[in-house]
Amino acid sequence: MPYLRLFYHVIWATRGRQPLIKDGLSPSLHNCIAGKAVQMGARVHAVGGVEDHIHMAVSVPPSIALSEFVRQVKGSSSHFMNHEMAVPVPFAWQAEYGLTSFDRKQLAAVVGYVREQRQHHEGRTTIPALERVA
Repeated sequence: MPYLRLFYHVIWATRGRQPLIKDGLSPSLHNCIAGKAVQMGARVHAVGGVEDHIHMAVSVPPSIALSEFVRQVKGSSSHFMNHEMAVPVPFAWQAEYGLTSFDRKQLAAVVGYVREQRQHHEGRTTIPALERVA
């Protein structure tokens, strides 16, 4: 089997950009997202986000179509929020998502960006290319 290491930054938002991901829900949601990704054979480098969107730095095996990977992770996490976390309003993601690839040399910077989402949004130091959903 060939050795491949592909790095992706994925971002997706709640439907209508509603601020549904409250602080108390974030750790469980992030764990759910990472768990599904790992179950699919991916290597999760970081998951982060704020109230209305999620970022993930991940390596996805080339045997999985990226669109299918994102579809399954989003679907699983939406189901989790609605059935396990008992959120007060129906939880859903927008259909769109953003996905960019990056080089191994950029891994530490992208992981830091994903993990420090709250600080970037509060300090208005976001990187527009890494915040684009569609």
